[in-house]
Amino acid sequence: MEEVLQVPDAPIVLSTASTYPEKTPAAFEMAAQLGYDGIEIMVTTDPASQDIDVLRRLSDYHQVPILSVHAPCLLLTQRVWGREPWGKLQRSKDAAEKLGAKVVVVHPPFRWQRDYAREFEQGLARMQEETDVVFSVENMFPVRARTAEVGMYAPHWNPVDQPYPNVTIDLSHTAVSGSDPLAMAEALGDRLAHLHLADGIGVVNRDEHLVPGRGNQPAGEMLERLAAQRYSGQVVVEINTRRATGRDQRIDDLAESLAFTRLHLAAARPHGAWRVSSEGEVSPS
Repeated sequence: MEEVLQVPDAPIVLSTASTYPEKTPAAFEMAAQLGYDGIEIMVTTDPASQDIDVLRRLSDYHQVPILSVHAPCLLLTQRVWGREPWGKLQRSKDAAEKLGAKVVVVHPPFRWQRDYAREFEQGLARMQEETDVVFSVENMFPVRARTAEVGMYAPHWNPVDQPYPNVTIDLSHTAVSGSDPLAMAEALGDRLAHLHLADGIGVVNRDEHLVPGRGNQPAGEMLERLAAQRYSGQVVVEINTRRATGRDQRIDDLAESLAFTRLHLAAARPHGAWRVSSEGEVSPS
């Protein structure tokens, strides 16, 4: 017996971070194989993630659009696209424009980036005026030393209370910080522009990025609420598959994440439907 469920217009996107340690081309291959709606490029030390021509050829070959770009603002990518943070954002914007991506994800400044942190809000607003690409500031988490929090980000790791017009919620980061992602989404309202879908159990100082449904975060409820609100931003699967024993297990985790997302978004698609079999498999109607 099959049940026809409606699925909203929010595209389900695969982050290239989800296929690490395999390289960027592997993410396109797996996204196409599994039926993801697009790709988010995590710009890293992998040369393919930095090369617009290579990315365009991968997108064209696999027929998977690049829908978002994650700027290289991790500690591990401090030297990618230069060390100057505004230069990184400019190159991320340029890449997004050339690739047809709609969103650039950026982290709050580190505290030691004093000049950048001081100008971040105003500078981001100026850059936003120059492009249709949306800059979306992602929630991070505090580092804890025993009972004390060590502030790594300025003005704060949580962008909800900051005047950023567009924000990304990451459900692995909410697990680490002990935040309530549903309350964050409610407080943000239309400012919630982007979702990084993952899970976690809240291990101190450990950003787990579990397959959604394997932790304690309200990933399913989050998707259902967004579907009910006709959310049309991107839902980006950003999980950790580093411990996968090989390609088959990695694909299984990505397929499970995609099925989880489709099922929980399934209540609100105005244009078309998905069939859910008795075994829980989801396919276009």
